[in-house]
Amino acid sequence: MDKGVKMKILCVNAGSSSLKFQLYEMPEEISIISGYVEKIGADDSFYTIKYNGEKVEKQTKIKNHADAVKIMLDELINYGAVEDLAEIKGVGHRVLHGGEKYTDSVVINEKVVADIKELTKLGPLHHPGNLAGIKAMQKALPEATQVAVFDTAFHHTIPKVQYMYPVPMEWYTKYGVRKYGFHGTSHKYITQTMQQKLGKTDVNLIICHVGSGASITAVKNSESYDTTMGLTPLDGLMMGTRSGSIDPSIIKFVIDESGMTYDEVDNTLNKKSGLLGICGFNDNRDVERAIAEGDEDAKLALDMYVDRIDRYIAEYYLELGGKVDAIVFTAGVLENGATTRAAIIEGLAPLGIKINHEVNDAIASFKEITSGIITAEDSTVPVYVEPTNEEVMITRDAYKFCS
Repeated sequence: MDKGVKMKILCVNAGSSSLKFQLYEMPEEISIISGYVEKIGADDSFYTIKYNGEKVEKQTKIKNHADAVKIMLDELINYGAVEDLAEIKGVGHRVLHGGEKYTDSVVINEKVVADIKELTKLGPLHHPGNLAGIKAMQKALPEATQVAVFDTAFHHTIPKVQYMYPVPMEWYTKYGVRKYGFHGTSHKYITQTMQQKLGKTDVNLIICHVGSGASITAVKNSESYDTTMGLTPLDGLMMGTRSGSIDPSIIKFVIDESGMTYDEVDNTLNKKSGLLGICGFNDNRDVERAIAEGDEDAKLALDMYVDRIDRYIAEYYLELGGKVDAIVFTAGVLENGATTRAAIIEGLAPLGIKINHEVNDAIASFKEITSGIITAEDSTVPVYVEPTNEEVMITRDAYKFCS
């Protein structure tokens, strides 16, 4: 396809009870309209539309994903984002897990849908919503090219020595137990952005995607080389509500001691641990406010959080042989949290990494400056703050397949 062809591409991220969308004018990557449908199936469902700098929230009963898609498409017409739905030539769908089957984005057909269903065992919380969104969009826009963009795909280049777990080999050969990694769309977007910023095709990066969910990826020669999330997004870093890596024996111990079921413990590790479990706050802004008020548990939580980030950065620095073009901070916490960024960089002092506090304090998504280098000139490795844009990455991948 001629990459200069102008067309409108819709980016869709359907969760179990939500649907995010954004319509882009391509290839300019101009966002025309976006929205977020929430609490699908609940009595208090609602949706938000952002258009021309204005944000409007509307309450309405949204029974299922088909209703959510109808509302979305009706609003695209109502706001004049399109005059006719036929203007939408492609739809990029975020799909959580591609397993070992999918190493890149693909046009959705019956086989792809069947594979996503099969892979639900690896993405039980996300895939039902992903599939519901795909089915509803296929029905609503049958002429548009529907593309699956897998969150795991960027990590398919990780070497076997990094992705294998030291468990019986048959767990891998029979059940697919291995590290897959997530946030791949974000890590891919940041890698492409840094290739442009550094003026290099082959870049070595340590990308820290730290929001409510969090993962760090070592990028070697512009490909994923290692990442913190594993078989599921629970592995790796301490997060807003997820524990990250822990001794697996804790699970049986707590079941035996407390009488909790496995599902209850699993739910606790995913939704009631991390920052929330230690200090009662899962939002980093609330943690920082509590620290300022003298909350010792909040201070402990942030210290644990920063410590784990620093450990993985140091580990990946060694994995990359010390040849690191840049460390990149991205996603909600690190795009906005100057205090947390400073604490992380101060912990990296043994690597010769030094912060520039003045620049660091000036950068946030809600400030005039949203990106930049926050380290001193004599720092051994520059640390960049760079906003991620998974929606643009999904749209780029969908655009490639449209004709």
